[in-house]
Amino acid sequence: MKTAILAGGCFWCTEAVFQRVKGVEKVRSGFCGGHIKNPPYREVVQGRTGHAEAIEITYDENLVSFKQLLQVFMATHDPTTLNRQGYDVGTHYRSAILFLNEEQERIARSYVEELENEGAFNDPIVTEIAPATTFYPAEEVHDNYYNNNREQGYCQVIIDPKIRKLLTGFKELVK
Repeated sequence: MKTAILAGGCFWCTEAVFQRVKGVEKVRSGFCGGHIKNPPYREVVQGRTGHAEAIEITYDENLVSFKQLLQVFMATHDPTTLNRQGYDVGTHYRSAILFLNEEQERIARSYVEELENEGAFNDPIVTEIAPATTFYPAEEVHDNYYNNNREQGYCQVIIDPKIRKLLTGFKELVK
């Protein structure tokens, strides 16, 4: 099993998307890239810790590649908005690929360059590509959030469209 860490705004959204990807064994919501140990959600979302809301993905590379994870990632959030995803604003909502080794860094940089060269987005990609720091799991209340709270407005308005993008654009990768 391999591990990837991605930050694409609210971790409830990215968790829900990647839980549905073939080859993904586990998705944990948490925080990465900040300056204090064991940051609580309340402080992260107030912008006090420097962390990004992130997910740690455990996946089987025989079923899904790191590049395929990045393809899903870039298609299901907006990599062109700095420190914001929709109504969620702040550095803790930044877009980031937090690589764990040189191969992930190479693949990430190459893929972002490929997207830029293709003109895949109207605006430049601002996704940070940086070495991963310690990943701190979020409090349990955040685990499996979408699946446990589908009736909530946020889930229906913000997360459902991301899942629809996965289901229509990546049928071959859906569990």
